[in-house]
Amino acid sequence: MESTITQNHRNVAALIHASTFSKYLVPFGNFLLPLVFWMSNKKSSPFVEYHGKQAINFQVSILLYNIALGITAIPLALFTAWDFASFNFIGGMDTINIQTGLDSIFNHGEHFLLWGVYGILYLSLFLLNVICTIIAAMKAHEGLAYRYPMTVNFIR
Repeated sequence: MESTITQNHRNVAALIHASTFSKYLVPFGNFLLPLVFWMSNKKSSPFVEYHGKQAINFQVSILLYNIALGITAIPLALFTAWDFASFNFIGGMDTINIQTGLDSIFNHGEHFLLWGVYGILYLSLFLLNVICTIIAAMKAHEGLAYRYPMTVNFIR
């Protein structure tokens, strides 16, 4: 990093981090808007270039963690559906019994426990994204370098 970071560079770097919240308004806004700000300002300062890379790398990492959680949840969804609908194929009589009511919930409590774990993991990723992005924007505005936790460096 250069020793003289202007206020404009700090504002642009903070804006790059804060622009990742645009994903709540525009699909893939957490990639597109920071990428536009970073690409248009990266040659002006190594500070802006560093923060742009950090923001984009973190958003890609969070996306990959969410995809991995989603893929691992597919077998759980299938097994949960299979257990709730008891399939009986005996002697040519194909029947499907769907369990309803509180007895089905208490009989399949392990599924609800696993879905609770998945819910906690998704909530943790969401909170990690929000909290770390706010911290990164504040650090950038103060003129300090910030490295996101759990980030895979795709852009070096």
